[in-house]
Amino acid sequence: MTEQPSTATPPRAVLDAFGVTGAPVPLTGGQGRSVLVGGAVFKPAEGAEAEAEAEWAASLFERLAPDSGFRVPLPLRAADGRSVVDGWTAAEFLTGEPGPSGHWADVLGAGRALHAALRQYPRPDFLDRRTHPWAVADRVAWGEQDVEVIDDLAAPLSTLLALRRPVKQDAAQLIHGDLTGNVLFAEGEAPAVIDFSPYWRPPVFAEAVVVADGLLWFDLPPDMLTYGSGHPDWQQMLIRALIFRLIAQSGITGPSGRTGPGERARYARATDEVARRLTALQR
Repeated sequence: MTEQPSTATPPRAVLDAFGVTGAPVPLTGGQGRSVLVGGAVFKPAEGAEAEAEAEWAASLFERLAPDSGFRVPLPLRAADGRSVVDGWTAAEFLTGEPGPSGHWADVLGAGRALHAALRQYPRPDFLDRRTHPWAVADRVAWGEQDVEVIDDLAAPLSTLLALRRPVKQDAAQLIHGDLTGNVLFAEGEAPAVIDFSPYWRPPVFAEAVVVADGLLWFDLPPDMLTYGSGHPDWQQMLIRALIFRLIAQSGITGPSGRTGPGERARYARATDEVARRLTALQR
């Protein structure tokens, strides 16, 4: 989950276009490519599709109503109205300490507030054209695509696919598919949701991804495994969430075709825990 800070920085022409001055400071998060300059966070948007998605996200965030139980970073625009300049975007820097440790329910609560606000917005066309590992992983999780995975992750994937069943599925809508480390908490402020990762799925799936992340990378409180148990398909959402993370991990693995130290065991443990609980519920 931890990304290394990027060494890429926006050129002076980009900073001038957004009216920002200051020394660049690399940030973690945002796939390790975010840079703080003069109170603004700059991120690269490489290629026509990425630029179109960045413009869409900027327009969306500008329309979200304030005081809705969450904060989002407002985009900066250049003097000519562009939100992307020479492959870079900029947005205000929001203060706060990241969750999820100590804030599991608050992360999920911020997600619910955000998803309630996003409910009215239509499905963007660019979702069908995305080919990055997380987009592929989302489709695989929902049975819309098949891919080969690296040998290290083949066994847990086989278990998860055998456990996956059809779901009635709540109405799909825009969701943030990577909430876990992207909600910030500051005293006296509503939670700040950053690094928006749009998908078109039921909101409960986004919550299951948070819980799956807790199983994989954090010390998840035991009661969080049943957080969504009031939903009839909660266990199936957890299975899909683990498939989502596993396929993405396989997709970003380097040319060696092997996961990093401990990753294989990490996915096996999380899969076994969800399988054990599902089996217990079926008895």
